[in-house]
Amino acid sequence: MGAKSLCLGVLLPLLLAAAAAGELRSCEDARKVFQLRQLGPVRGFPQTPRAGVDLQVCSSKNPTCCTKKMEERYQTAAKQDIQQVLQTSSAALKFLISRNAAAFQETFEMLIKLAENYTSTLFCNAYRNMAVEAAARVEEFFTDVGLFMFGTDISTEESVNRFFDTLFPIVYSHMINPGLTDISLEYAECLRMATRDIRPFGNVPKIVARQMGRSLLRSRTFLQALNLGIEVINTTDHLHFSKDCSRALLRMQYCPHCQGLTLSKPCMGYCLNVVRGCLANMAEVDLHWRGYIQSLEELSSAMHGTYDIEHVLLNFHSRVNDAVIQAHINGPELAEQVYKVCGPPIRKPTQSPGCSFDQNRDNQGLKMFSRDSEETLANRRKEFVSHLRLYRAFYGGLPDQLCANELAAADGLPCWNGEDVVRSYTHRVVGSGIKAQSGNPEVKVKGTDPVISQIIDKLKHVIQLLQGKSFPKYDKWDLWQTGSGGSVDEQISGDCDDEDGCEGSGSGEVKRVLKITDSGMPDKTNLSDVKKIHQTSDGSTLDTTGAGCTTMPDYMTFMLISLVTLFLSLW
Repeated sequence: MGAKSLCLGVLLPLLLAAAAAGELRSCEDARKVFQLRQLGPVRGFPQTPRAGVDLQVCSSKNPTCCTKKMEERYQTAAKQDIQQVLQTSSAALKFLISRNAAAFQETFEMLIKLAENYTSTLFCNAYRNMAVEAAARVEEFFTDVGLFMFGTDISTEESVNRFFDTLFPIVYSHMINPGLTDISLEYAECLRMATRDIRPFGNVPKIVARQMGRSLLRSRTFLQALNLGIEVINTTDHLHFSKDCSRALLRMQYCPHCQGLTLSKPCMGYCLNVVRGCLANMAEVDLHWRGYIQSLEELSSAMHGTYDIEHVLLNFHSRVNDAVIQAHINGPELAEQVYKVCGPPIRKPTQSPGCSFDQNRDNQGLKMFSRDSEETLANRRKEFVSHLRLYRAFYGGLPDQLCANELAAADGLPCWNGEDVVRSYTHRVVGSGIKAQSGNPEVKVKGTDPVISQIIDKLKHVIQLLQGKSFPKYDKWDLWQTGSGGSVDEQISGDCDDEDGCEGSGSGEVKRVLKITDSGMPDKTNLSDVKKIHQTSDGSTLDTTGAGCTTMPDYMTFMLISLVTLFLSLW
């Protein structure tokens, strides 16, 4: 193998030099390459060299193997070649982003479904008499969550408030003022309208709205940014080349064939001038592409705690449980307030049936898997961003990469300079970008491509979204504050305030490890912090855990601490 490579390295320069120095006598080699590349029919291909007076680009004072028709086919092939090389170069990057965009979307869908099932299970296990009425409210809420996550312009704050507004009549009817039959629709509507004034659930709706708003917005923006990344690559993969660029590519790639120099490759400097000229507009994407990746990285680093969609969604049922417990504790006071606003309860003759939530049926579409602490959504994001960071300079270094890896001759070998085979290219080599092309001897660049300008505008916009600058309501993620100092992690380490309800051990919130059992439902330990309150026949309440089994001491201790904390916060 080494001997063959050595022989080829010695023979190739000799063959190129001989072909360049000698007189072209046959077009057989050029015809074979033309036929092998399937560039068109060969019946009109010259057998012997001819005068090329009709050629527009590959003209030469020497006899040529090209006709005007062949020149046109070569020009089409040159554009197809460069597009193929561009697509090959971006294939790994495109696959990285598209694969992760699909994976993150699937994970978000699964988390929403899982959080809905957690909440439905809470009502079935802990508040069975309310389960059927609550089911529609739970479904409606998580439908809104899904719509917002995947692009619909709805208010997450309003969705959260509406959920708790419609939950209060159910809680009132079954826990605060229970009776043998349900309250009437008119009375339930009065309770719903009064919820925000009475505030039966304390600060829980406000906390949930804030956490949901932050985490959902960031996750949606992250997903939108990935989809834009795919759009940028698709756009640059199918770039429209100017007439001057097409002619330059033809001269670089196929004009040597007209001289019988089918083995020649362009000189490195010559290749750089042609490709930098053709990709001058694409190079303008470089600065914004770097900013895009940096902003993605910063947003990903900030998406934890109350900003982490996994944490917020999988703890939603705990927040609902906190709200119900608080309303139950304040029952007498709430009953008085309701009486003042809505009067005495008006009941209808029918009573709600018990829970009909079928865990197996509702989880048939849920993916069965188990994840430990090393396989969290945050770690997956971190791994993706670390791979994406390797492509920061993709657009800035693309011409150099294409010439070095695909198009140009190796250093020291004879090469094509656009007119002949030479030892080296002697013209000035220009830099990248539109401004640098004013002195390009090979390609004239007239102005900015409107398609590239549009994609740059989209990158600028998504960078603003990633940095939170388009959402003053969320305080620019509370991250890009001037003078904050420190690393990203340090800047947000104190982000969780009292309103978020994560100020200490009394919040009742736990860091969940997502585990799906064979049934497709969360492991029972995931709901171990749920307080179970059932109604007895006389309308009073009974505190239980499990299905009527004896309560474990450590669970009672936990619940007592939680209740004491709630009392203290109310005091």
